[in-house]
Amino acid sequence: MKHKEVLRARDRLIRELPPADEILRGSLLQRTIRHRQGCTKCARGEGHPVWVLTITYPGGKNKQISLPADRHEQVQRWLDNYHVLKQKLEAICELNHQLVRPEK
Repeated sequence: MKHKEVLRARDRLIRELPPADEILRGSLLQRTIRHRQGCTKCARGEGHPVWVLTITYPGGKNKQISLPADRHEQVQRWLDNYHVLKQKLEAICELNHQLVRPEK
């Protein structure tokens, strides 16, 4: 790919990046909470489904955040944006590798 083509491809990728304020790293899990006593729903074995955001930090430390039910879709969208950002940044880096090589 020629120098100008690489620059155009890189600019296109930059324009496609998700908004920086809508990025979240982690995993979304659905769990079921069951009360030990006094809850008829739990006594029937149904429990209460909840969404949890799990984040893993260096050194094996984990953080879990329970999410309100109405936040599930927003968090999923932000997690998807993180994966898109990561993929596009890798592609931009590959193009930049081509830019630092001497042009033929």
